[in-house]
Amino acid sequence: MACLGWCRKSDRVTTIENKNRVLTFADNYFSMVSIEAVKQMALSFPETDEHPHFDRTAFRVKKKIFATLSVKDNSVNLKLSLEDQSVFCSFDSSVIHPVAGGWGRMGFTYVNLKKVRKAMFKDALTMAYCRTAPPKLREKFLRE
Repeated sequence: MACLGWCRKSDRVTTIENKNRVLTFADNYFSMVSIEAVKQMALSFPETDEHPHFDRTAFRVKKKIFATLSVKDNSVNLKLSLEDQSVFCSFDSSVIHPVAGGWGRMGFTYVNLKKVRKAMFKDALTMAYCRTAPPKLREKFLRE
């Protein structure tokens, strides 16, 4: 099974099956994603912009938010589908978990940048972008 870049060949891995998805995670997954790396990754998607959003920075596509960054907390909130949220959150609740309250029940997901692996974060961010982007823009991005 592929590990989607979240683990190295030398890592002991764990496989999680959730509906139609099978993901493989490494036991040695802790790292850190910098604030600058988050901004660079988020702005690399087509037609994405950055705007202030209360005490956070929002990343939007076509004026719809797919991620918000908190520099103070070193965290990101992502807009995922409930299915994607359950897959990512099954990894480790200290790394990624639903946002508290009603927002979490709608798929908004907290990511701890101090602990998440860059490849896992990139995958989650890509899922958030693709969920929010208009269908034609999403299809264009996925073809590239």
